[in-house]
Amino acid sequence: MLLRNKQVAIVGGGPGGLTLARLLEQSGASVKVYERDLSRHGRVQGATLDLHHESGLAALRAAGLLDAFRAHYRPGADRLRLTDQHATIVLDDHAEAQAATFGDAHFRPEIDRGPLRELLLDSLQPDTVVWNRQLVAMQRLGAGWEMTFQDGTTAVADLVVGADGANSKIRPVLTPIRPFYSGVTVVEGSLPNSAQHAPRLHELVRGGKVFAMGDVKTLIISAKGDGSLAFYTGCKTTETWARNSGIDFTSAAEMLAWFRQEFAGWDAIWQELFASEATYCVPRPQYCMPLDQTWPAQPNLTLLGDAAHLMPPYAGEGVNMAMLDALELSQCLTSNQFPDLQAAIGHYEQHMRERAATVAAETLEQTEALHSPGALAQLVGLFSGVA
Repeated sequence: MLLRNKQVAIVGGGPGGLTLARLLEQSGASVKVYERDLSRHGRVQGATLDLHHESGLAALRAAGLLDAFRAHYRPGADRLRLTDQHATIVLDDHAEAQAATFGDAHFRPEIDRGPLRELLLDSLQPDTVVWNRQLVAMQRLGAGWEMTFQDGTTAVADLVVGADGANSKIRPVLTPIRPFYSGVTVVEGSLPNSAQHAPRLHELVRGGKVFAMGDVKTLIISAKGDGSLAFYTGCKTTETWARNSGIDFTSAAEMLAWFRQEFAGWDAIWQELFASEATYCVPRPQYCMPLDQTWPAQPNLTLLGDAAHLMPPYAGEGVNMAMLDALELSQCLTSNQFPDLQAAIGHYEQHMRERAATVAAETLEQTEALHSPGALAQLVGLFSGVA
């Protein structure tokens, strides 16, 4: 095996990095995951994720974790309601009988990000994940790499995989190519205990998702298993809007004032998202990597997930692409068909970039369509066609 007697370092303990660690350990590789969180419980995890048959679920099948996933996924969390800005329901997935199940290519079961991370962590060998390791620098050391972390500690590895997301510290070591702004900024928010703080929205969401559209804006709300709501507003803005707005995004009162102004004409029901001081918001300008990006393959360094192919979230492919990256990279690194690691990495990266470019093009089209005057009719047609 190409990884015999080699130490693999995965920087980033998200679904992609942890899936890769699991798959490589299954093949007998020596793996460490360096994660910036203080511990496995050090940070509240994000929204519900839908996993796809050919990508996220395929990776879990290869990792021997499909039974664990079945025990933790949330049946019914994929139920969807589409509304206009007045909260008028124009498509209701709750009214349809759900026949699809595991093995069906159209079945996209939902799981909260936290439980998904937990089941991946539980599948790893003890001490695989090294917590409180935020990478600040990396330099070549012989045929490998020396990594320096924020706490002053260092580690060495023969092969480094950057799974450290949109603001990857690994990516600039591999390529100078940078993402471009998509034209849309998302405000991501979380509201705990929706039954108490947002009873009307709690009933509207009904444990699933709501997509609301109007005035070339979007509002996506997703229920989580802990009783909270995750939500995402989408607006066309300048790239620097969040930085120059003067808004304190940690203040529910200021966010409510902003929402009332920006979403003027929308029904008051949506303002329940900001009814509690516990509401937490963060602005996220949406970026995308160039569709034609390329770089020469290295023998000891590669990327997966957002670090490799960042794009807006509107196609729902982010976590699925990261987990498929992990599956395909693990297959290349443990295959006997390549003469060396550079050839294996090169094969993976070429296919990964081609696949990502196709999805990114579709995602950019969808991002524009959802923030256009005909967004609601377009989405109703899309989901009706799928149904």
